[in-house]
Amino acid sequence: MVSCNSDKKKGEKAIEANPETSTEKTMTTVEKSIENTKWLISSLEGQDLTGEQEIYFILDAETNRVSGKSGCNTFMGTYTIEEGNRISFSELGSTRMMCPDLKINEAEVLSVFELADNFTVSDGTLSLNKAKRAPLAVFKKAVVSNEPIVEKYWKLKTLEGKEVSMTDNQEREVYFTLKGHNNSVTGFAGCNIMQGVYVLEEGNRIRFTNMATTLKACPDVDFNEAEFLKIFEIADNYIIDGDVLSLNVGRRAPLAVFEAIYMH
Repeated sequence: MVSCNSDKKKGEKAIEANPETSTEKTMTTVEKSIENTKWLISSLEGQDLTGEQEIYFILDAETNRVSGKSGCNTFMGTYTIEEGNRISFSELGSTRMMCPDLKINEAEVLSVFELADNFTVSDGTLSLNKAKRAPLAVFKKAVVSNEPIVEKYWKLKTLEGKEVSMTDNQEREVYFTLKGHNNSVTGFAGCNIMQGVYVLEEGNRIRFTNMATTLKACPDVDFNEAEFLKIFEIADNYIIDGDVLSLNVGRRAPLAVFEAIYMH
């Protein structure tokens, strides 16, 4: 389902007849600062959602389109920003995946964009509001691709303390890469291609969600793919030392150690 474009134009300018004395109504720096940024939800109608399934949205300043994830499904639409931190969204289109284990009511998330008519932003926190009532939802700015873990090819070196080498029948080496533009994870798990979503937080915290693989069977490959994929379920922090990356849970010994490989 695809949403309709709004008739309004963001940052529409009012120009006087005399160009020498013209004045323009333009968006403030604060208004512009919310665009081209990934905003992760932290609360919904006062309920803390930190650490739950990833819910986010991004405003594309070039196309005036909003896109995001409401917990299970992705959504899209258009938006308009006007003076005084006013904002409005078109009716949103959404995918229709069924996620019976989802703890969040996606309809409530989407209703935020239906109801919101203004926003406030301060210290990396964005609130979408209706009139002057309490925030409908609060979002935090996501940490993005300037982190050294992002946009690198990480080759697996050790798994649960044991060295890993590529077997004769293995299609390629085990690795993963974090993409900065859409917070996606891609990689190869020993037999199957894998993909998912990641979130980086302060203090080298990391969370992986929606990890999935192809369903190929590789009976001749001597590698415990399930053990490797389990890493992405439980890892909650990382350490980088030069070109060496450790994925960890708590303060335990590393779950897995990777080496950055540079392609020429």
